Amino acid sequence: MAERIEVTLYTRDDCPLCDKAKASMRAAAALHRLPVVIHEVDVDRDPALRERFTNDVPVIYVNGAEAFRHRVTPEAFAGFVRGIAPPPPSSLASEKCVPCRGGVPPLKGEELAALLRELGGGWQVVDEHHLEKEFKFPDFAQALAFTNRIGAIAEEEGHHPDIYLAWGKVRVTIWTHKVDGLTRSDFVLAAKVDGG
Repeated sequence: MAERIEVTLYTRDDCPLCDKAKASMRAAAALHRLPVVIHEVDVDRDPALRERFTNDVPVIYVNGAEAFRHRVTPEAFAGFVRGIAPPPPSSLASEKCVPCRGGVPPLKGEELAALLRELGGGWQVVDEHHLEKEFKFPDFAQALAFTNRIGAIAEEEGHHPDIYLAWGKVRVTIWTHKVDGLTRSDFVLAAKVDGG
């Protein structure tokens, strides 16, 4: 018999995305006869998990490592569990910034490192406090146009970075003021800036 694969679904009540993720995993397990054991964890029943995930569910861990966030198809889940498919590409740019309610601790250590690896693109985490990246342009007009695109993204997301504009360069600094540090939404905004 194949080795059992432990799957943890971080979820909450009345979460349609969570229900879809659960259905996708169960369909994949039945169709492909995957030796998975699915554990559901309601983040609202544990204050530490509620702080960690806030409204950012479902999150699916496979054998202790995050594999999917928000959406998973039966095909993607089966492929990942079988080792055929790598984890999906970063979905950060497709996520929405979640307003911070305050009282949530900023991300630290490995959580920050994992999100930075997922983000890529030359961003730096400075003092575990903020994200920073400098973009180069051939002239002031293109740097200004890029700054305006960032402004439009920030308004749409309701999350506003510090932007330094100079001839031929734009430096973007992002953090969540309410927690005086970094949250997942900061990485989401950074990914959207990269696509801007």
